[in-house]
Formats: sequence, C-alpha cells, structure tokens
Amino acid sequence: MIAIITLLVILTFTILITKITTVALIHTGLSREAAKFQARSALSGVGFTTSESEKIVNHPVRRKIILLLMMVGNIGIVTVVSSLIISFVNLGEAQSFTNRIIILILGIIVLIWIVFSKWVDRQLSNVINWALKRYTDIDIQDYSTLLHLAGEYSVTELLVEQDDWLANRTLLELDLIAEGILILGITRNDGTYIGTPLATTTIEPFDNLILYGRVSCLKRLDQRQKGNLGDREHEKAVEEQMEIVEEEMKEDSAGAK
Repeated sequence: MIAIITLLVILTFTILITKITTVALIHTGLSREAAKFQARSALSGVGFTTSESEKIVNHPVRRKIILLLMMVGNIGIVTVVSSLIISFVNLGEAQSFTNRIIILILGIIVLIWIVFSKWVDRQLSNVINWALKRYTDIDIQDYSTLLHLAGEYSVTELLVEQDDWLANRTLLELDLIAEGILILGITRNDGTYIGTPLATTTIEPFDNLILYGRVSCLKRLDQRQKGNLGDREHEKAVEEQMEIVEEEMKEDSAGAK
C-alpha cells in the first residue's frame, strides 16, 4: 500500500513540476500550447527533437528550465516504474491485488481531473506566477493575457503561397489593419527576419508571416486566393471589422454612462 501511495505522490509531483515549467515557458514568450508540448516532451524524453525545440535551446532561460525538467523527469520515471513493480509483486491474496488496483485507478482518475480542471489550472497558475516573481529572476510577462490570446484573438504563422491574395503586394496595398489584422514580423524564404515591417514592405511568395488578430479573420485570410474574388473578400472583411469597432465603441459609451 505504501508503494501505491508513493506512486500517486510522485505522479502528483510530476504533474505539478510540468505545470510550473509550462507557466515559466509561457512567461518567456512561448504560446501556451507550445509551452505545454515542450514541457511534456522534456519530461518524457519523447518528441523533443522537433524544429520547434530550437526556440528552447537557443534561449538561455528556456534552456535552463527544460534542463531542470529533464533531470526531474529521468528521476521520476525510474521511481514510478519501481513503485509500480513493488506494488504488485509478492501479493499473498487476490483480494489484496484487487484493492490495490482499485486504489490506483481512483488515484489516477483524480490526477486526470486535476490535469484537465480549469479551476485547478487557474489556482495553480496564480500560485506559480507569484512564486516565479518572488523567487526567480525570470521576466514575468504573461503574453497570452496581454494579447488576449485565451479569447477570440490569436498569434499565428501563415506561409504565403504563390497564388495567395497576399503574394507580391505591399502592406499598404493589402491594408490588413483595416481588417483588424497586424503583421508582427516576416521571415523570408532565405531566413531573413523583418520585424515590424513598413507599409512599403512587399510580401513575397514563401514568406512566413507572424499575424495577430481575431481567429476567424486569420482563418479566412489564410484561405484567400488572388484575383477579384480575393479583393471582394477583403472589402467584406473590412466592413465586418468596421461594424465590430462601432459595436465596441457603443458598448464603451454605454459602460461609461
């Protein structure tokens, strides 16, 4: 029974460490999904050899965070396996085996609830944020909150194809700001990066754009083809954005009164 309890405690500790690492990575500028994936990959040692991992190893703070998690993961996995083996060897009675299986299953169900509970996630995030600010020198900036990424807004990458509406046009011609979309940066096909591009910057085929805006607008832009149809879709998107802005202004005025 002690081995079962030890196993559940280790799993709980592992989940907590992963959560702390995820929050810490988010505060270094990673998206929430990317931070979750990298934290879980580092803990398990599986799937960490992805191109996205370059964002980790080339960043000194992220590299330290992941290194610590890897060390904890290696220790935790060995301990979990050992505890699991000890829990089910040399059992004298079938009843004892059944009881241990039931306790283990119930414990795992509780842990799964903890992992997927939004309430627990919020409470843990608040505690972790406080601890990181107080006891570490990590630049604590919750970019997801600052940019409202948890709601209808998102930051995404878009690869420009040759037949895309965006291709071979300047930012001034595209007028994406009128649609409520900002281009935060451009990575050229040769690897050159352009941060905060100018209105005269031309979008070239195979450019990788970093965009910020409403998720629905970004999806429609990704599917937009060049030609008159694309131009009409742009005009429609501009009209929709103007309606949204006017509605928001009305709500602000009503709130002020």
